[in-house]
Amino acid sequence: MAKRFMVTGALPYANGHLHVGHIAGAYLPADIFVRYHRAKGDDVLFVCGSDDNGVPITLTARKENKTPAQVVAFYNAEQKKAFEGLGISFDVYGGTHSPEDYERHTQISQHFFKTALEKGYLTKKTSQQFYDPEAKMFLPDRYIKGTCHHCRAPGALGDQCENCGKTTDAMLLIDPVSVISGSKPEVRETTHWFFELDKFREPLTKWLESKENWRYVMVNFTKGLLSEPLPSRSITRDLDWGVPLPLSDEEAKGKVLYVWFDAPIGYVSFTARLCEQKFGDWKKYEDYWKDPNCEILHFIGEDNTIFHTIIWPAMLMAEGTFQLPSYVVSNCFLNFQFPGKDVEKMSKSRGTAVWINDYLDGFDPDPLRFYLTVIAPETQRTAFSFDDFMRRNNEELVAALGNFFHRTLTFTQKYFEGKVPEAQSLAQVDQEQLAMIAGLPAKIGGLIESHNFKAALEELMVAARASNKYFDTKAPWSSRKTNMADCSVTMNVCIQTIKTLTVLMEPFMPFSAEKAAKILNLPSSERLWDKAAESLPAGHPIAEPTVLFKKFEMDELKTQE
Repeated sequence: MAKRFMVTGALPYANGHLHVGHIAGAYLPADIFVRYHRAKGDDVLFVCGSDDNGVPITLTARKENKTPAQVVAFYNAEQKKAFEGLGISFDVYGGTHSPEDYERHTQISQHFFKTALEKGYLTKKTSQQFYDPEAKMFLPDRYIKGTCHHCRAPGALGDQCENCGKTTDAMLLIDPVSVISGSKPEVRETTHWFFELDKFREPLTKWLESKENWRYVMVNFTKGLLSEPLPSRSITRDLDWGVPLPLSDEEAKGKVLYVWFDAPIGYVSFTARLCEQKFGDWKKYEDYWKDPNCEILHFIGEDNTIFHTIIWPAMLMAEGTFQLPSYVVSNCFLNFQFPGKDVEKMSKSRGTAVWINDYLDGFDPDPLRFYLTVIAPETQRTAFSFDDFMRRNNEELVAALGNFFHRTLTFTQKYFEGKVPEAQSLAQVDQEQLAMIAGLPAKIGGLIESHNFKAALEELMVAARASNKYFDTKAPWSSRKTNMADCSVTMNVCIQTIKTLTVLMEPFMPFSAEKAAKILNLPSSERLWDKAAESLPAGHPIAEPTVLFKKFEMDELKTQE
């Protein structure tokens, strides 16, 4: 029976290009999960879009001497291009301030705010906030940086420390400075609305206790935060770019919702836009977000954990009619290593990254999808290395999977007129090979369903290596001269193996799977997961083979440094 899923990828800020760390952290594992369930025949919506509001956008607009609207339009288009180039198969890619989404996003975001206010979960407070006299503006949290008051690491922003991952209080930062002018800010009074998070600490704790199958790093981190009282969180800001407060209160003028309050609501507003396009009724989003029979999965990086395991679920509890996430799939950071240098963190400002659109200008997407899954930071931080990327592409992807496809297809083309040969009498080794591939869909599918994408891909590669061994053991180049019937069996079994691998590789490497499917003349109706191990009939035509994967040379890759 088909299942229903709502899958989201964390919204990237529309103020920069995407790099491999972003892809490995959230979007590639989500895409693998989605492609698998679509191949299973499940009902899946895959939703994402850019985070267009708040401080990061206004900072970039100041830096680039543009309006915030110009900034988000440019980077949203660049991000969409990168995702499409990598085959990340969103059903919709919106933007929280895009012309297509802003009105609906504002409506739904204001609904969340007003409902929380009416239920007594928001408190209006006059508090002290930093003010930049040179810029003549109050400074939202991310306009402040200083030394973290938790771990004493420098460079912490006023809302979160990237070093320890904890939420920070801008007023408690040591030696704070304004990001705008670099000067020491003044402390002045302003009024904001605060979300009383601690009212949700008990229900959040109970909810999290039912999620023991989630990745332990994220669960333990969140449990640690919930073991202590949760601070009230200001959810409004003194800005003119964002979702305006839906209040007639004089003190609400010139204020917008905190970007991390409205950003996850983008998941809902983008779904609403998609449902309007797909079904003619935007309220059909409720079939996914409010139906307990639909599983909701958020794919995120480790820096987004607190927002998806505490703040967003608390917002959903406050609203009261939405389902809570079924699973939050959090990955650790993917770091970077230049040849001959130490591992360092991916950084847009320092340029220590592999930018997706730059990569796609010269290389195929599937080798990158393959490598980022192989080194996926599922439970600990890992590092991208050009040397390792080249080695794994050449020695694993090309030498194992690509080699098996190429030798099987070219041999069939040359000696069997490009048709699937007969297989009349199977020896034990033939039966063992067919039994191995018959068990692959369940084995790999089970690992994908449990979000072990790295292990799932490794099973595919184990099968490729075993299939090469089968080919070598059967030696069809020899039996072609001495026992054509056995040669025919061997190549039949190899083609059945290729057919299975073609279907199973699609979530990981969709472009190569598409090429292989065309060579096999495999219609989409035969590329369903549960049909992966079904045999192609004798006489089925095979098209002229092409190379699926190419070797890399270091000189080529160095152009990416």
